[in-house]
Amino acid sequence: MIKLSIQTHSHTEFLNIDHLIQDLVFDSKSESGVCEIFIPHTTAGITINENADPDVTRDMEKILDKMVPWEDNYAHAEGNSAAHVKASMMGSSTRVIFENSQLQFGIWQSIYFCEFDGPRNRQVWVKIVPG
Repeated sequence: MIKLSIQTHSHTEFLNIDHLIQDLVFDSKSESGVCEIFIPHTTAGITINENADPDVTRDMEKILDKMVPWEDNYAHAEGNSAAHVKASMMGSSTRVIFENSQLQFGIWQSIYFCEFDGPRNRQVWVKIVPG
């Protein structure tokens, strides 16, 4: 397993991490297989979505804020219940296949680290499974 460190810069942020994951796949010297990406945080998540129009991630943030507002009389004492809920909605892991040492995406797809309680120093755990 490889542990990547990343720094987020905003309270909510969708950070494209394609280049980080692609570098790991290339360095693994595996021609084909699966790359498992796991986020070990309860207030951050991961998703695959469109990379062509930055309005997509801005819209995602806007919709998530409407669905789960930051303040809404939550019981959680830390005051970040909304971040926990949003992270659960995005999920904590994703899997991408690779062939010829290249991540295989559909048109416009990218991997996004989803920060909901930043800015923070975060980790992304990656497992390359050849095959």
